[in-house]
Amino acid sequence: MSEFTTIMSRDGHEFRAWLAAPPGKARGAIVVVQEIFGVNSHIRSVADGYAADGYVTIAPSLFDRVRKGIELGYTQQDVQEGFGYVQQLKPEQTLLDLSAAIAVVKHAGRVGMVGYCWGGRMTYVSACELPLACGVSYYGGGIVQCLDRKPKCPVMYHFGELDTHIPLTDVDKIKAANPEGIFHLYRDAGHGFNCDQRSSYNPQSAALARERSLAFFNRYLTQGAAS
Repeated sequence: MSEFTTIMSRDGHEFRAWLAAPPGKARGAIVVVQEIFGVNSHIRSVADGYAADGYVTIAPSLFDRVRKGIELGYTQQDVQEGFGYVQQLKPEQTLLDLSAAIAVVKHAGRVGMVGYCWGGRMTYVSACELPLACGVSYYGGGIVQCLDRKPKCPVMYHFGELDTHIPLTDVDKIKAANPEGIFHLYRDAGHGFNCDQRSSYNPQSAALARERSLAFFNRYLTQGAAS
């Protein structure tokens, strides 16, 4: 079962989150961090997919601090609007909201995080700052601006070699700063290759990345797994 629920951050901010329950006993929990387009139908489907694989999954609406209920598409106008919302957020507030999401699902066991684009960057920051068992970052834009922080848990990274937003020189910098990370490059993939609602969708790369991510989560979140 999946539905929006209301949760609260430590500073009293109330916001919505998409909460998806697994069909049987939970293997752990996963926080899904949105792109700049809000918790739209794609992000909800990602959360539902991980729930179907056995994880209690939550996707917090991080833009609720700016305006409630933001769900955007993928036009250039949507990109500009979403980027504007990101600029209005304070990173420390976003971390409070992500921390609240972790608190809601930690009853299910170890908690991992997966994020896309801006969410990929926030996953990296969360791996440095929050109590996570592991994190997965898809084409995380701006991680190079956060390399003064070091992840405290295992992190897997997915990048497309054709990504015009994230040059391979940036990927090399992230590798150098986080050599223990697990890095995957996808030859025929660009930015947003995981999203089946975008023109950049690459089904082969998306399927392989998800298979690798799921194995990673199974390793670090399943009961009895390595810590």
